[in-house]
Amino acid sequence: MVIKTDELPAAAPADSARDHGSQAGGKGRPGAAELPSVMLLNGDCPESLKKEEGAAEPPRENGLDEADPGDETTGQEVIVIQDTGFSVKILAPGIEPFSLQVSPQEMVQEIHQVLMDREDTCHRTCFSLHLDGNVLDHFSELRSVEGLQEGSVLRVVEEPYTVREARIHVRHVRDLLKSLDPSDAFNGVDCNSLSFLSVFTDGDLGDSGKRKKGLEMDPIDCTPPEYILPGSRERPLCPLQPQNRDWKPLQCLKVLTMSGWNPPPGNRKMHGDLMYLFVITAEDRQVSITASTRGFYLNQSTAYHFNPKPASPRFLSHSLVELLNQISPAFRKNFAVLQKKRVQRHPFERIATPFQVYSWTAPQAEHAMDCVRAEDAYTSRLGYEEHIPGQTRDWNEELQTTRELPRKNLPERLLRERAIFKVHSDFTAAATRGAMAVIDGNVMAINPSEETKMQMFIWNNIFFSLGFDVRDHYKDFGGDVAAYVAPTNDLNGVRTYNAVDVEGLYTLGTVVVDYRGYRVTAQSIIPGILERDQEQSVIYGSIDFGKTVVSHPRYLELLERTSRPLKILRHRVLNDRDEEVELCSSVECKGIIGNDGRHYILDLLRTFPPDLNFLPVPGEDLPEECARAGFPRAHRHKLCCLRQELVDAFVEHRYLLFMKLAALQLMQQKASQLETPSSLENGGPSSLESKSEDPPGPEAGSEEEGSSASGLAKVKELAETIAADDGTADPRSREVIRNACKAVGSISSTAFDIRFNPDIFSPGVRFPESCQDEVRDQKQLLKDAAAFLLSCQIPGLKIGIGELITRSAKHIFKTYLQGVELSGLSAAISHFLNCFLSSYPNPVAHLPADELVSKKRNKRRKNRPPGAADNTAWAVVTPQELWKDICQEAKNYFDFHLECETVDQAVETYGLQKITLLREISLKTGIQVLLKEYSFDSRHKPAFTEEDVLNIFPVVKHVNPKASDAFHFFQSGQAKVQQGFLKEGCELINEALNLFNNVYGAMHVETCACLRLLARLHYIMGDYAEALSNQQKAVLMSERVMGIEHPNTIQEYMHLALYCFASSQLSTALSLLYRARYLMLLVFGEDHPEMALLDNNIGLVLHGVMEYDLSLRFLENALAVSTKYHGPKALKVALSHHLVARVYESKAEFRSALQHEKEGYTIYKTQLGEDHEKTKESSEYLKCLTQQAVALQRTMNEIYRNGSSANIPPLKFTAPSMASVLEQLNVINGILFIPLSQKDLENLKAEVARRQQLQEASRNKDRAEEPMATEPAPAGAPEDLGSQPPAAKDPSPSVQG
Repeated sequence: MVIKTDELPAAAPADSARDHGSQAGGKGRPGAAELPSVMLLNGDCPESLKKEEGAAEPPRENGLDEADPGDETTGQEVIVIQDTGFSVKILAPGIEPFSLQVSPQEMVQEIHQVLMDREDTCHRTCFSLHLDGNVLDHFSELRSVEGLQEGSVLRVVEEPYTVREARIHVRHVRDLLKSLDPSDAFNGVDCNSLSFLSVFTDGDLGDSGKRKKGLEMDPIDCTPPEYILPGSRERPLCPLQPQNRDWKPLQCLKVLTMSGWNPPPGNRKMHGDLMYLFVITAEDRQVSITASTRGFYLNQSTAYHFNPKPASPRFLSHSLVELLNQISPAFRKNFAVLQKKRVQRHPFERIATPFQVYSWTAPQAEHAMDCVRAEDAYTSRLGYEEHIPGQTRDWNEELQTTRELPRKNLPERLLRERAIFKVHSDFTAAATRGAMAVIDGNVMAINPSEETKMQMFIWNNIFFSLGFDVRDHYKDFGGDVAAYVAPTNDLNGVRTYNAVDVEGLYTLGTVVVDYRGYRVTAQSIIPGILERDQEQSVIYGSIDFGKTVVSHPRYLELLERTSRPLKILRHRVLNDRDEEVELCSSVECKGIIGNDGRHYILDLLRTFPPDLNFLPVPGEDLPEECARAGFPRAHRHKLCCLRQELVDAFVEHRYLLFMKLAALQLMQQKASQLETPSSLENGGPSSLESKSEDPPGPEAGSEEEGSSASGLAKVKELAETIAADDGTADPRSREVIRNACKAVGSISSTAFDIRFNPDIFSPGVRFPESCQDEVRDQKQLLKDAAAFLLSCQIPGLKIGIGELITRSAKHIFKTYLQGVELSGLSAAISHFLNCFLSSYPNPVAHLPADELVSKKRNKRRKNRPPGAADNTAWAVVTPQELWKDICQEAKNYFDFHLECETVDQAVETYGLQKITLLREISLKTGIQVLLKEYSFDSRHKPAFTEEDVLNIFPVVKHVNPKASDAFHFFQSGQAKVQQGFLKEGCELINEALNLFNNVYGAMHVETCACLRLLARLHYIMGDYAEALSNQQKAVLMSERVMGIEHPNTIQEYMHLALYCFASSQLSTALSLLYRARYLMLLVFGEDHPEMALLDNNIGLVLHGVMEYDLSLRFLENALAVSTKYHGPKALKVALSHHLVARVYESKAEFRSALQHEKEGYTIYKTQLGEDHEKTKESSEYLKCLTQQAVALQRTMNEIYRNGSSANIPPLKFTAPSMASVLEQLNVINGILFIPLSQKDLENLKAEVARRQQLQEASRNKDRAEEPMATEPAPAGAPEDLGSQPPAAKDPSPSVQG
């Protein structure tokens, strides 16, 4: 595909620090502005589409309009994104030649990888590729290889081994032997993670051979497991991780390990010996193997006697696998079967994920001997090899160099983003390992003589510090509590500055790790920082929270370029000598020039403005809506700040207000031709705010819509003219814009531009007299934002009581764990879980066994975990105390009063589930428990024993670098789909997928969203096979990257079930839906609004396979849930009534059918009116039902009168057709195919053309403008599509009917 760069939006990546919780719902913001689409006004508008719409708005100074210098490319530049592939022939020793499809951009080493993965060549690692006798360089691209073309023959030539190559070979063989073994995924190592989809699809997805085309009604077993039926109280844990048949290990060898005779003595080195291996075969034969430069052979050594001479059979093999095939028949047989199974697995089940995903449950596993794991543990894992020269990576240099790569055109940007992403994921893995080593006491402190809390560490070129308030740095902000939250605030700042990506401004690599109750911050090291004092280093900002402040012209220049996108106001403060100092960030943000000459900024913990609801300031009153809700409330620390998404939402809200004010004034001017009414000048925004909250509904008359649209268009034109400042705008129009700017708090009087001063209300910061007006306005802006949060944003959120309880428990658990020694960890954790979740009234903690406690206790142990005394205070905690503390914590931290004293009361009062609480606390704290059924409710024995706690993992927060171009393609594709151009949209999204793969590799959350959208589009366009294939990938990826029971994964399962049903794979569709319902029950319980959608899906499929009674159980439950959450008069409820009526009709129970359909009809009539097509459809169906009921009654009367001799016309009971069931499934999942007349189509095209002109006009004004937080909600944004015909409308899944 060839693309001109002038068609691409500027590559300004945007990252918003979105919480994982927000991925669960995945809907657009509540109260979102209506979409620009024509007939698609039911459904929230996804964030990304709002941003797209934003392109058609007037110049807004907030937004990423800082195009990078590299983006100003000439419009003529043409880029070829994909070259066409060609095939080459591979000749490898011992097997038939085969052909391989390759692409010109691939490197030679990628062919190596393919050969190491193929079933027949996987046992080779040490080889080179030759073309016409010339060796190909590993790292050259195929297009640069002379003479390589379609049909070229590449010969695989075995190369001599070195120690390094021999180690790689042994590691590779071990990986092949373990390729089906899930233990690495359960143990959370090497970026392995779990996937269970294949258990439920039985591998028959997309296998056209197994698809039952003509035999739709083959008898299939539809019985759901008892525990997922509506109303079931049982919540088993074991089905979460079902046993996969392929995991039954095929034993190829009993032991493969390094020999104790390593390394070879000098005289043997000179014979070419590299290392020795010890093997016990499945037949119990013990052999010793020499790895030499020429390959592998048996030697005559035994466990106690060294004899390196070759043993018989004297067989030298270049591959260890070939040698083992010779000496062990069991190995030969099982290894072949294993490789067959390995290559049959979907690639997405075995590719490593970019960041480690941990599982909170795991089955009991045998601990097998593993030489590679053992070697890793004693070398790379403990940091010993990190002291060997050449082994450590200079993380800071790598992180900053990748940012400096050129980014003028698409290939350069792709290369740069791929490098940035790779270094970040490597750095995150290294930082996590280091943080765990620090807390486990395996790293020496750089200040060992200080108290443990104050110690700092350097390991592998990474600097580690603990989340304690060292040297009273945070004394005025909340001490240790502030020191604990500062790192996450700082990380959010790093994310944001990285996303703006200003050339010349550098941030530190930052990872925050919570492990065993401690918070560790890992940072890359600024060159030279350790040699000098901080006071000397800081040339911008303040090291004492604003008492002494310095500034620097170069920093001001660099930060000025971030101030628009980050909405930070350039401002002046006073230093300790009462001099004015100019800043363009908060005072805590420090600028340090490293020895490498780069300008670094650090301590970005106050990048965003403070949340005044939790920051009482003497003499300052909050707006009325805050005061009514009891704010401001004192919090434990003074670092509460507004999230970036909230700042963006507030600015967007103000922007709509600005447009409305200006349009209103223009219309008034036009109407009266008099002076602008002055009432608006001083009337604050609040007078209009209430009106502007609810955007006009779709019912608003078209004339009114037209006039207001033209008013807004005039404002856009006017704002552009004034911003251009060419003097053509008349003074009255200028007045209109000035008034609107003033009313919404814009810092400019000629254009909309809202920015915040992050130092307002900072303790210790003083402002010059000359800035008092500005400071007053800024204070008001912050108060307005605090009120906006309460009145507009929070009503749209629903945080569960369960979340509140587990967060409070997490806070307590953190301090509880800090006093626990390593040897008591499993006892302490199981005791805490018993007190938290078990009904057993007095659980007893088991201290480590006395006979193991050494008599001579060394009182002063240096490597004790920070702050830990050898105490056993944790052992005396009781359930009563713990729950009292949880209630206290909920009150203190969240100001919420919990009405419960025990876990059973909490479960009873708030309708919670203990299994859900266990999952939540485990995910939040990193606990891994044994997969088994826990008897939480037993009053005779505690639910948990020490053996049930398997592991404790770190909880890691890090930066997620973005693939900006891929993301822009994704957005453009969404916009095209939104406008009804499905084919073009599909092409763009396919291109986005290629680019995502290019930057992130195969596995990533955003790739997952892309696949889901592609599947949906293919489904709408009627290509079910392609839809299945893409959705299968989306499910696998969601399981692997987000977790097997993540809310996003549950949604993916539901979509896959729909496409399976459409492809006539009925039993697969049902087992996928049953899996989704099991996961929903485990994660949320029965009482959740999304359960209605899931149960409707299950009920419809069961209806389709004529399981009427089962179908009713699910459909009636869905009806009850919809009624509870949407009210009895909602349209969703009407649809639910209709679905239930259809099943009753199939059962010939016409009275019940009529009753439900009447309910539905009444709702349609009151909500939509008599003439709406829905009401008419319902009315027709009622007539049809009545006729059937009358016919049945007639027949019954006939039987009563004439007995068996009655003359009965055959009754027509219709089993539902698959097509009608599929139609209803599409409706409830938000896919509506709309038939359009020719006239409608022409109107539609005209409307789309008009919109595009508007967008073009505004785009020409400022190419790079777009709001900051343009990250797709990973779980849902792509979901909430609407698209015009020729295909379908597709609002979010929760907007059915």
